[in-house]
Amino acid sequence: MLRKWFSVPEEEEIAQEAMPVRSGPPDPTREHAHQHEVSGARPGNAPPPQTSAPAAAPGRYSSFEQIYQSVINKLPRINYNILKVAEMMISPHLTAMSTEAKRCSLLMALEAAGVAVEDVLQDAVLRQKALSEYEEVQKTRLKSFEQTKADENAKIQAELEKTTKAHMARIQANLDEVAREQDSFRGWQKSKSQECDRLTQAAEYCVPQSNGMGVSSLAAVLERATLQQ
Repeated sequence: MLRKWFSVPEEEEIAQEAMPVRSGPPDPTREHAHQHEVSGARPGNAPPPQTSAPAAAPGRYSSFEQIYQSVINKLPRINYNILKVAEMMISPHLTAMSTEAKRCSLLMALEAAGVAVEDVLQDAVLRQKALSEYEEVQKTRLKSFEQTKADENAKIQAELEKTTKAHMARIQANLDEVAREQDSFRGWQKSKSQECDRLTQAAEYCVPQSNGMGVSSLAAVLERATLQQ
């Protein structure tokens, strides 16, 4: 088990054999096979070069693997990168070991694979830098998105205030019309009261005078007229 764990994977040996520079023209069949092996290899192998991670849509973010593609050409060409180390450290075979024992096992594995610790650390630094740079880009994108929505909200608020002002003016106009109608109706009521008094006064001349003083109502005048019959 230890021999299999610490040995260089077979596909990595194949990739290393394909790396030396040849003096003759390249073999298209061998090159195609090598590219297929590299593209399907584990994280320790270098995937095909890619200049940058795909842009993420709003609310969606690139996976860590996609982000790492932006620095794939800068990463050390090593069999055990920091991702492989992290995978090794959570292996059930190392669970019962102390921290120091795990460190010794890791160093032994790196030494057996011919991997320098400095290269592993450089791999970690470059990946973390890629993550940080991606984070800054997303922060800028988020701020721009927030500002765009804030501008839209301000425009909507201005339109809402303008519309509200227009509707409030219409409401006030309606209230003013009601007030004018109320004043007109009260004026008519006053005229109607005066007209009723005029009619009552005229009717009183048609019947005997009452013992009371002042102008009575038309109903009282009609009652006196009935009593006289």
